[in-house]
Amino acid sequence: MATISQPFLFSWREIDAASDLDRLALVLEALSSVDEKLVSFLEQRRGRGRDDFPIRPMWNAVIAGIVYQHPSAESLRRELRRNGELRQLCGFDPFFGEKAVPTKDAFSRFLESLIEHEVFITAMFHALVDELKKKLPDLGVKTAVDSKAIQSFGKPVKDEKLQEEDRRRDTDADWGFKTYKGVRKDGTAWEKVVKWFGYKLHLLVDSKYELPLAFELNVASSSDMTHLIPLVEDVGENHKEIHDNMNELAADKGYDSADNNAELYDDHGVKPVIDTREMWKTKKYETLFPERYDVFSYDETGQVFCTCPSEKRGQDETQPLALVGFEKDRNTLKYRCPAGAFGFECKGRAECEKLSPFGVGNFGRVVRVPIELDRRIFTPIARHSDKWEKSYDRRTSVERVNSRLDQVLGFERHTIRGKAKMEMRVTLALVVILAMALGRIQIGQADKMRSLIAPIDRAA
Repeated sequence: MATISQPFLFSWREIDAASDLDRLALVLEALSSVDEKLVSFLEQRRGRGRDDFPIRPMWNAVIAGIVYQHPSAESLRRELRRNGELRQLCGFDPFFGEKAVPTKDAFSRFLESLIEHEVFITAMFHALVDELKKKLPDLGVKTAVDSKAIQSFGKPVKDEKLQEEDRRRDTDADWGFKTYKGVRKDGTAWEKVVKWFGYKLHLLVDSKYELPLAFELNVASSSDMTHLIPLVEDVGENHKEIHDNMNELAADKGYDSADNNAELYDDHGVKPVIDTREMWKTKKYETLFPERYDVFSYDETGQVFCTCPSEKRGQDETQPLALVGFEKDRNTLKYRCPAGAFGFECKGRAECEKLSPFGVGNFGRVVRVPIELDRRIFTPIARHSDKWEKSYDRRTSVERVNSRLDQVLGFERHTIRGKAKMEMRVTLALVVILAMALGRIQIGQADKMRSLIAPIDRAA
């Protein structure tokens, strides 16, 4: 090894540590406007009892555990004993050194107190959403929903007689299953079933800024489909202005139902962009107007077709109709004859036009499809349109939020058992995401609001 005689003027380790402390300082600063109710309540609750480990530093330490991805309270306590700068930033008395770090029992009691009063942390979540709305006027216009599997650190209960004696078990969690299907390049189908024991986080996010707006934690077996409307109602209850400005909501086929589509649009004014499950096993097309003889049909994707009535072309030749758009006053999707719209010759056009009960304009037949015909298939944004594809692509925003929860905020590696603890931990993680975004906006780093690990540059 070559000897380096000239010492470095600074250490990269010191720079990295300073950057890490800056991230925590930014989060704590953003939280200072919303966490006072919780901290004051816990201080009043303690009263004149022993105050060996003050409330405020312990609360800041809990936030540090989230920011620095500590998988357990013991891991955080070890870091606090080792890192004097971290203790000082959290607010522990530097005079006591590592003795200022709360004992294992003291920290456990504090965490139990946070679980007991989790309602304060949920209120912080909503307060941060409101603060971000002031900074981002279009927050919530485009949204997305998805669920996330979270494994429990506990084991399933095998013997109910032993469940109270064995603390390694998780008596709240259950088993969840999710099936993924697709087609390989060679045309063969594949299927993968994911199974986990634990919980499921249902999350509604702003798809432009990738910020959470509402959430609900339930057991792993909970249905995605039944949690969509409650999430939207939660936004309406806690953030009316955001709810009233919501325009679109994207979700995968796990949320596909006629009731969800209808309630989203009819009751909340939100256009559903939800993928459809393949439920038509024995048919390819459905007659559009079965009450009369006509040439129009549709498939499960919502595409509308005409079948040429000319014997010379054959009854099996179909063409997709040209989409004109959604008529809000009629709640109908408007289509036009493809020959009239695209200008190609159709030998059966005259015969087709004779079938029209409403007459024909200069541009061929016009077809209006009421979305009430099938609310699962027909939506205000036509499924086969470019606009629908672009809107559905925004669904990946919630997947990226879920990825941050796993990789940056520690849900791939944790020691949490029980629903109450998991709810508190999930809420804290989402609070940190919002606080980091708000903090970055406040220091002029709005372009990095999604990042939980990018360096803090207050001079930006």
